[in-house]
Amino acid sequence: MIKVLARSIREYKKASILTPLLVTVEVILECAIPFVIANLVNQMQAGCSMDVIVKYGLALIIMAIVSLIFGGLAGSTCATASAGFARNLRKDMFYKIQDYSFQNIDKFSVSSLVTRLTTDITNVQMAYMMIIRIAIRCPLMLIFSFAMGFIMGGRLAMIFLVTIPLLAIGLVLVIRAVTPLFRRVFRKYDALNDSVQENVQAMRVVKSYVREDYEKKKFGVAAEDVRKDFTRAERIMAINNPMMQFCVYAGMVFVLSYGSYTVITSRGLALNVGQMSSMLTYSFQILMSLMMLSMVFVMITMSVESAERIVEVLSEESSLRSPENALTEVKDGSVDFDNVSFKYSEKADRMALADINLHIKSGEVIGILGGTGSSKSSLVQLIPRLYDVTEGSVRVGGVDVRKYDLEALRNQVAVVLQKNVLFSGTIKDNLRWGNPNATDAEMEEACRLAQADEFIQQFPDKYDTWIEQGGTNVSGGQKQRLCIARALLKKPKILILDDSTSAVDTRTDALIRKGFREFIPETTKIIIAQRVASVQDADRIIVMEGGCIKAIGNHEELMATNEVYRDIYRSQNRAGGEKDAQ
Repeated sequence: MIKVLARSIREYKKASILTPLLVTVEVILECAIPFVIANLVNQMQAGCSMDVIVKYGLALIIMAIVSLIFGGLAGSTCATASAGFARNLRKDMFYKIQDYSFQNIDKFSVSSLVTRLTTDITNVQMAYMMIIRIAIRCPLMLIFSFAMGFIMGGRLAMIFLVTIPLLAIGLVLVIRAVTPLFRRVFRKYDALNDSVQENVQAMRVVKSYVREDYEKKKFGVAAEDVRKDFTRAERIMAINNPMMQFCVYAGMVFVLSYGSYTVITSRGLALNVGQMSSMLTYSFQILMSLMMLSMVFVMITMSVESAERIVEVLSEESSLRSPENALTEVKDGSVDFDNVSFKYSEKADRMALADINLHIKSGEVIGILGGTGSSKSSLVQLIPRLYDVTEGSVRVGGVDVRKYDLEALRNQVAVVLQKNVLFSGTIKDNLRWGNPNATDAEMEEACRLAQADEFIQQFPDKYDTWIEQGGTNVSGGQKQRLCIARALLKKPKILILDDSTSAVDTRTDALIRKGFREFIPETTKIIIAQRVASVQDADRIIVMEGGCIKAIGNHEELMATNEVYRDIYRSQNRAGGEKDAQ
């Protein structure tokens, strides 16, 4: 785990190494100051001259200033190192997620990935900051304070050797008790974030069904669950502080009482006033070091689970990777499914697709019809290799998709989904996702083909109109048309429309298909639709049911031979067709 995380330190290694070195000098000076003060007290008790006092005073001032400077520099380098480490860690995780396949994302869930990128990284950042500074300072302070305590107080310092094992045993017991609780809490954090994400995305549905109270109650239950586990963990962790203070203050009381007795009576260890004052100072330093060390243990205990969750993301390998010597050129838009079967998970009981044999010529227009759950989308997601087949093979341009470079393949296969996403930015910014170098003329042509130019021209800022995140300031039909235009700018060899005209009227749908036929005749077009009208003029129509192909043919052939297709056509022309005509 440490090895994986350490890779993200990179350019901040210098600051990470420099911080402990600066802290070491700071601690040495802090521990030397009581020793100098003790000697000054003894000199004053012996009746030294003013010159001696001034000399000691100047030495103490210089030591204090130098210690302060080194402490300030350590704080600066520590902040630089921890913030930089967190930035690199967040970037590494985000870049890793970008390489994930859908299967990898399904394994973690979106809400869990968000929690790991935010809360977990913040915990690790705080722990790292403590490790390179406080976790170095506290042990050094303890060691040097003990050493100086033995030098100044002799056997009196043995009391501290009794307290340390007791505190260590207490800390180990506390950590063992709270670690499972923190592990459970972070899993519940994922569930909590999942609830928030689901609620925000479906806010319109929640409000339309007046389910706000239900959602509040559901969120309240999840939040209360997190609170209970956190409270329990914090209660256990809280035991550490009074236990530590009891041991250390008991030691200080012993030093103060027994040390005072020896100073006054000159019996036992026979300490002088200077030694006694330094022993009290070292006792205080030990107390502060133990208090800070306990805080470090608390933070590290909390962050260990976060670190493990981060490492899971960084260590996960994408289930889809480009092969060595991958092909980078797609010959044409032909698509072949040879004995293809597919399931989303190895643990799944049944195949989402079974025994698919389909051969599509380059430039063909293919329509796909089928009820909900017939695996229409699953079929087309295998073409750009968003998933890999379980059995058989998918070929594009006559070559198995697993032999292509992923980026090269996906650049030639444009997919427009029913729920495509627009990003915050101008219309031009969103269109250039299809082609970063697209000219204004190319964007306008793509929008005319997608029947989007007409409504864009009505906006005051036209193509510079700002789109809110998720495209919330445009209608569903406008969003779909912009997404189609974005896909067209890729100039792909294969264009897949996955129910992506469901929010537009039949006239606009027909104009979009007409534009495809006239302006991109060589592009293979695969249209998944619920409306027969959207695929009626396709070269071939595929009827799917239960993950299998039930029939293939053009409109006239299917009307003559396939009862399922006839039923869909008649029901839509009797009901849906009348509605569209209104």
